[in-house]
Amino acid sequence: MPKIVFTAKVEDSKKWEEGFRTHGELFKRQTCSSPVHISINEGNEVALIFEPSNLETFFHILDTEGPGAMANDGVIRETVKVFVMDKEFHI
Repeated sequence: MPKIVFTAKVEDSKKWEEGFRTHGELFKRQTCSSPVHISINEGNEVALIFEPSNLETFFHILDTEGPGAMANDGVIRETVKVFVMDKEFHI
């Protein structure tokens, strides 16, 4: 299953997390499995790890419904970075 790393700055990390946690049904429709890993750093920086089973569905919903959800949660859109983890290193 692919992994997606999503990073962004948000206006207020507490408000963002409260809003983010209301999007469970959206993430299920994006074919994400549970759990979604969350990290919040100083400076209102957030990082997430999603594990969708279908990348096409994940990105379609991210492109169509994501902007509204992110705006509502206070995500600073121009700081969003998305990485598809497509390589592994086994130690």
